This record gives sequence, structure tokens and C-alpha cells, in this order.
Amino acid sequence: MTPLRMLIAATIVVIGTVPAQAEKLSLSAISNYLNKLNTAEAQFTQINNDNTISTGTIYLKRPGRARFEYNPPTKALVVAGGSQVAIFDGKSNAGPQQYPLKRTPLNLILAKNVNLNRAKMVVGHSYDGTATTVTAQDPDNPDVGTIELKFTANPTELRQWIITDNTGSKTTVVLGELTTGKPLRSSLFSITAAVKAWSR
Repeated sequence: MTPLRMLIAATIVVIGTVPAQAEKLSLSAISNYLNKLNTAEAQFTQINNDNTISTGTIYLKRPGRARFEYNPPTKALVVAGGSQVAIFDGKSNAGPQQYPLKRTPLNLILAKNVNLNRAKMVVGHSYDGTATTVTAQDPDNPDVGTIELKFTANPTELRQWIITDNTGSKTTVVLGELTTGKPLRSSLFSITAAVKAWSR
């Protein structure tokens, strides 16, 4: 191959790779997307650390509120609201386990102002040709674990996350189609209301 042909061939290869590289979402673009995500509803599939699978419906109302309603046969409910996360387990006769929201990686996407450019927050940022993956931690509480977020582009959409807690246990949540901007009643995110309904 002549030098000219080699140059032309190399140029075609470079041009061919540009669109793929352009698909990687920046941290600023992802932060902006999350900050504009006021409400969202979707079906989800959850893959637990022991490889068991659960399904259900998730409701998000930023800032600070989330609800995971699980389908039978799983008898469980998770509600985040009032700066707390409550986990209801149908296998337990005790009340819900409660934790401060800020002590869970989920707080990173429910925060009032998401800024992934904050120092020491993002510990991984990659693109696999299809989706952009960001692994983040709370710089103030890195011991609580990480959340690995996966986004597709055009338009930007959150597709799944993997939470790794401080013991190394992983929980994967794969989202169905997101319905955004839909009004969601505040009672969905009330732990007090959930306790009353659960005890019936």
C-alpha cells in the first residue's frame, strides 16, 4: 500500500471511531440529567447478591424520596423519605429496619444537587460502545459503599445501577422504560404511612 493510501485508510478509521467516542456522556451532562429528573416511575428487575431475582415498580421523587414495591412472591417494600430509608421484610415479624439515607449509596442520585465533578466522588467513568458507566461514592462517607450507574444516550436515560455496600455485597437494579414528570403523591414516600399499611 502506498503512503497516500495508508494515510487515507488511517483517516477513514479515525473518522469511523469519532461517533462512538462522542457517545460517552460527560459527568456534567449526567449531573444535569439527574438534577432535572424530578419524578420517575418504572418497572424494575433486581438481581440480589445471592443471584435471586425480584421484580417490582420503582417510584422516584427527587430530592430524597424513593419507593420500591416488590411483586409477589417477594413480600418486601423499601421506602426512602424524611432523610431515612426503611426496609420492610415480610419474613420478619419485627418492624422495618431504618437507616439514614445519607449512609446509603442511593443518596447520591437522590441528592438535591448532584455534582459528579465533585472531588473524589467519581471513582470510575467508562464507555463500552453502548452505555456510559459512572461509579460514584460519597466523598464524605466513602465507607458506605458505591453506586455504579449506567446511562444510554440520545436521549440520556438511566438504565441500571449496581450498589456495592460496605461488606462487598452487590445489588443490581435494571430499569424498564422510565415514565418521567408524572405527579406522584407524597404518601408514597411516607415511612409512617408505610408502617401503618404494612401492619394491616
